[in-house]
Amino acid sequence: MISFILGTTAELIKIAPVFHAISDRGTKPQIWFTAQHVDHVAETLADLRLPEPAVWLVPKEQAVHIERPAQVPGWAATVLRNAWGRRAELRSILTDDGRPPLVIVHGDTFTTPYGALIGKRILKSRVAHVEAGARSGSLLSPLPEELNRKLAAKIVDLHFAPTAKEVHNLRGARGAVVNTGANTAIDAMRLAIDAEPTFPLPAEFGLATLHRFELVSRADKYREALELLRKASERMPILYLAGPPEQDRIKQYGLGHLFDDERFILKPKLRYLAFLPIMARAKFVVTDSGGLQAECNYLGVPCAIHRERTEDRHGPGTTLLLTGMNGDKLQSFLDDYEAYRLPNRMDQFHPSRIVVDTLSQLGYC
Repeated sequence: MISFILGTTAELIKIAPVFHAISDRGTKPQIWFTAQHVDHVAETLADLRLPEPAVWLVPKEQAVHIERPAQVPGWAATVLRNAWGRRAELRSILTDDGRPPLVIVHGDTFTTPYGALIGKRILKSRVAHVEAGARSGSLLSPLPEELNRKLAAKIVDLHFAPTAKEVHNLRGARGAVVNTGANTAIDAMRLAIDAEPTFPLPAEFGLATLHRFELVSRADKYREALELLRKASERMPILYLAGPPEQDRIKQYGLGHLFDDERFILKPKLRYLAFLPIMARAKFVVTDSGGLQAECNYLGVPCAIHRERTEDRHGPGTTLLLTGMNGDKLQSFLDDYEAYRLPNRMDQFHPSRIVVDTLSQLGYC
């Protein structure tokens, strides 16, 4: 049996097409949830037609959305304690259908190395890692993602790497490495990209999502970014989607006056599947999100990555500009974003199909 050990809505989104492709082969995978994130999980599952997690590795009634590093040790201890206490039950589930047991983890969240550890050491299962091999070259940036990736790579048996770059990063890693050609996000995008937006949009607009702690915790850098976006909105409306933490910072730093309802428009953060149709219609994107870099590159949408480092490829041949959190580079992008536009490449890639074909050849489904 195949178990996905996941913990965040982003992981659910990117693994959904793999889950459905496995189900289409006649195997019945399960989601085992660590509850690293709990906000919007029910809505995300419904949007993606995914079942309720079969196993909660943090009791559902005790689950709390992890927002601060200080919460991680207690959460991790609960996950490992529950996995150990239920090890006989979970091993039985994994071997129930007579096929080789497999645990699949995804990406670079805290759940990634913990899930791999649970699968390998506690459940004695083989472990596969989807979206493996990304590296920024610095353990401290982004933190903790880079550390999570490196820890997982030392545990898993089967690495599904999005491109040749990640395959190269995994040279010397234990286990087998498979190049899927792209991130499974591209398959997730197909589920929702043509849906109608949930609110009216300007005829043409830019889109911004800035939320990482390394930016919003620095008043000078956050203020600079928002002021540059405000200035650019005089030429074209810009929609800024902000979650509660970012909105709190805007109030704390006294930046609310930058926004209006016509040019620089502040809206609440959306669920991913409601966000995708808006991103696909944007003339450009300014973000510090790791995930959106891949989506923009596949769509051909110009994208400024406003952070110091990124693990994804950027520069020539991509739609991506890494600003290094430098205001002058962000300004340059806003002045000439069309220089970064490329053709849509959505139809070129089907990574989830490659993942499941490989698992089928190995006898897991």
